[in-house]
Amino acid sequence: MKAIQNGNTMAAISFTLWGLLPLYYHFLPNAATDELLAVRILSSVPLAIVISRIITGRWPDFRWLIQQKRNALLSLIAGLLMSVSWCAFVWALTNERVMDASLGFFISPLTMIALGVLILKERLSQGQKIALIFAVLGLAYSIFHFGELPIIAISMALFFTLYGWAKREIRYEWSQGLIMENLLLAPIALIYMLVKSIDHSSQFSDSDYATQALFIGSALATLLPLVFYSVAIRVTPMSNVGLMQYIEPSIQFLLAIFVFAEPFNHVKATSFGLIWLGLAFLLYESYRLRKC
Repeated sequence: MKAIQNGNTMAAISFTLWGLLPLYYHFLPNAATDELLAVRILSSVPLAIVISRIITGRWPDFRWLIQQKRNALLSLIAGLLMSVSWCAFVWALTNERVMDASLGFFISPLTMIALGVLILKERLSQGQKIALIFAVLGLAYSIFHFGELPIIAISMALFFTLYGWAKREIRYEWSQGLIMENLLLAPIALIYMLVKSIDHSSQFSDSDYATQALFIGSALATLLPLVFYSVAIRVTPMSNVGLMQYIEPSIQFLLAIFVFAEPFNHVKATSFGLIWLGLAFLLYESYRLRKC
């Protein structure tokens, strides 16, 4: 029980940090998402190694890590899945579409809960069922009025959920998994950036030092929440993680309205209102169980 409680805390921290990311990417308007991804991967390798050394007190054994073929393959898959979700997320943040990013992570708990129930055979409480129903209604209302599927949001949700599933199957320690996810993708990222530089088509190479620093700093902005998430996903039920993920889009929603002044109409108000109503039932259930 204590492990699950600690996992819940770790998940809450990770989603809070992710929710605040629009403040960082606000300084990179219209940034090249492909180069941001490549630079982030390359910068994440040494950073993940240093974080691992500080927290665990030892350096990673790369020879042993590579010999674990199944774990290495799953880490590669996890890295690719996260890359797709991250690209959709960052594109939204750097193109004044924070509301789309928020919607994506409102959808993500639905796909995560579905995975937990259908694949991992987890059972939902009454409050979780009500929260899920209202979240589906909110999403359906938005789709009905706008007449199109939110492709960016759905891509973020689906690939982030699959990333979480892959993370649960990896038998590395959390720090080893983070290192391998980036290390295995680093050669591809390095070749890509070299080709862009040779072609003189690299936005990163042509930017000033401040912008380049922001590109590189995206590694730290991404790794910090991933550290907490990587610990949480191993000890916390998938359905718990899915519902707690509402912390992130709620923060992003508030930033979109009050900081970035994105348009907010009655359709969005109704959609988000239905989702939050479901969350109210979930919070009440959680409070009642603690009092018992």
